[in-house]
Amino acid sequence: MTSTLFFDLETQRLARDVGGWSNIERMGFAAGVALEHETDTTRHFLEPDVPALLDALGAADRVIGFNLLRFDYTVLKPYGLLIDLKLQAKTLDMLQIIQQNLGFRLPLAGLAEATLGEGKSADGLQSVRWFQAGELDQVLRYCEQDVRVTHRLWEHGREHGHLCYFDRRGGIRRVAVNW
Repeated sequence: MTSTLFFDLETQRLARDVGGWSNIERMGFAAGVALEHETDTTRHFLEPDVPALLDALGAADRVIGFNLLRFDYTVLKPYGLLIDLKLQAKTLDMLQIIQQNLGFRLPLAGLAEATLGEGKSADGLQSVRWFQAGELDQVLRYCEQDVRVTHRLWEHGREHGHLCYFDRRGGIRRVAVNW
């Protein structure tokens, strides 16, 4: 049976805490959620569970997410994630496709609002605050919501061939996707 895994993670620190975006690998893994598309089941991972997470990513036939190649995988590098050609080939990074089609990046929250009519429950800054306060259940809930939003956006794109976003004037525009 084919397994398609949607994945997202949250970090322990912000870019400003580690000297900027060129030091993503120093942000630390706080929590991650993987959603198996075929069964609609989720698995939650905390830092001690990273080996199991890496196994799950390796075992999946397809890994889908938003900014996986530039961000999530880079956060996981210090934990032993090897970003090889096999992993790259089975990864669908939705943000990368959107950026290739538009020439610029879009935030997940804006895509969700314009395409699905729903916002996110928090943001990465709040997630780091929760982590630092020891509220890991909040971090996991937020991360799972992001994974589910990503999954719904992927389904919308697959069904309709596009996602929506707001232009600078607040109008709704479309970006073609082909996944």
